[in-house]
Amino acid sequence: MADPARAARLAQRIKVVVAEALRKAVKDERAEAITVTDARVTNDLQHATVYYTVLGDTAAQEGARDVLEAKKGVLRRELGRNLTIRLTPTLEFVADEVPVNASHVEDLLRQARARDEELARLAAAARPAGDPDPYRKPHEDVEHESEFDGVAIDAEEE
Repeated sequence: MADPARAARLAQRIKVVVAEALRKAVKDERAEAITVTDARVTNDLQHATVYYTVLGDTAAQEGARDVLEAKKGVLRRELGRNLTIRLTPTLEFVADEVPVNASHVEDLLRQARARDEELARLAAAARPAGDPDPYRKPHEDVEHESEFDGVAIDAEEE
């Protein structure tokens, strides 16, 4: 087992090497739209998961996935040349869903903001259902029972 800090450093290096290899070694125009966003390496340094995003529609995403799967060997060879470890990790490519999730959260926040504005608008014109001030005043004469003797006492006598 490798040190987790070493695995994290290796993951960052893999991210950079794969991004450069996509730009230089892969001769496919579909690879130009791919952005490597993150990489994770297992603690034994045997397997690497590379996260990517693609600019464009679903056809561009499908093309990028096909390019990455077809050029996995080329990318692994470039990793082997640029890393200083004994074994070159296997590569797995996963489409990064963070931008999609972020836009979904932004939509939810936009809806919540609109609801808050509507609620504030309704609250500005609202009036209390009962008296404007429903609380008792200290100067009112109210009789109440004492908890100890059960005898009614005037509020002024207290």
